[in-house]
Amino acid sequence: MQQGSSKPTQKTIAQIMGLAVTTVSRALKGDPKIAEATRLQVAKVAEEIGYVPDRAAQRLRTGKTRVIGLILSPHDELFGFGNSMIEGLTRSLAGTGYHLIVTPMFANGDEMAPIKHVVRNGLADGLVLTRTRNFDERIRFLMENNFPFISHGRTDFSQQHNYVDFDNEAFAYQAANRLAAIGCNRLSIVLPPEGFTFHQHLRYGFMRAVREGGLDYVIPDVVTLDSNLEAIRSWAVDLLSDRKDTDRHGFIFPGEASYLALNAGLRSVGLRRKVHYQAVVKTNNAILEQISPDLDRMYENVENAGVLMGQTLLSILDGSATGVSQIIQEPQISFHDVGWQDHA
Repeated sequence: MQQGSSKPTQKTIAQIMGLAVTTVSRALKGDPKIAEATRLQVAKVAEEIGYVPDRAAQRLRTGKTRVIGLILSPHDELFGFGNSMIEGLTRSLAGTGYHLIVTPMFANGDEMAPIKHVVRNGLADGLVLTRTRNFDERIRFLMENNFPFISHGRTDFSQQHNYVDFDNEAFAYQAANRLAAIGCNRLSIVLPPEGFTFHQHLRYGFMRAVREGGLDYVIPDVVTLDSNLEAIRSWAVDLLSDRKDTDRHGFIFPGEASYLALNAGLRSVGLRRKVHYQAVVKTNNAILEQISPDLDRMYENVENAGVLMGQTLLSILDGSATGVSQIIQEPQISFHDVGWQDHA
């Protein structure tokens, strides 16, 4: 576009690409009857020439905002959780004409306020929620108002709803069995606060493993995944300070931050992994792989969860969804042949 020229329109894109205006319009709306390659190319040209749809006119004409809202709960549990989630959702929306708007929901804030604001003011066509609770009031409100949404995590409501979730029960069960298999006889797991659905899933998997293996265990009630890192460090040092010579302690961490806090705390008092304790950590990226290549890890693919949630929500909005979509992601295991080392 030359300086001083008029604002680019769908007709401008059509002329550049040699397509009909109706084809461009349908491509920008993400019409599945238009080839994906064409939709992506139209979106690319639109971005290159600075085409911006008239949202006000579009909303008056269709009743749609073409906006997906992500209510993101920032936390330190998994490194890069928010970035991975946003990247996955953005990938799923590419070429559809939908845009992603992110609203952070910090701890101790009013969780219902942003939900009600979006729904009552019609600011988005659908919502994505993170960190669900057993009986999540946000989800109750959205179901009662028939507002399209999908959650990252399950609930205990009898009414079924769309979600993508990680199998935290399988993670905790497999991690505990792994620690038992390499000789740990006393296990600990750091859980999220009670009320979050994945608290009970992690606890179920952990307790099933320790009961089957007849293992001693400790579940702290003084720290959770939401505790500050110094609190986790102090708890770990206190726990291992009174260990018996026969104790071979194994820790399970549903996130990298809590493990790094424990590792730093124990190193500060001369205790080392593989000598004084072992660990299995859930991770979302390759940071721990660079720091401790031989650390047992289990991966949660948050970016893929974002893609799946975006695709599901789009199918709900365009009317192609058939029934309720409930997807459980399995852990990706990366275990190493690591045993215990001498104290020397």
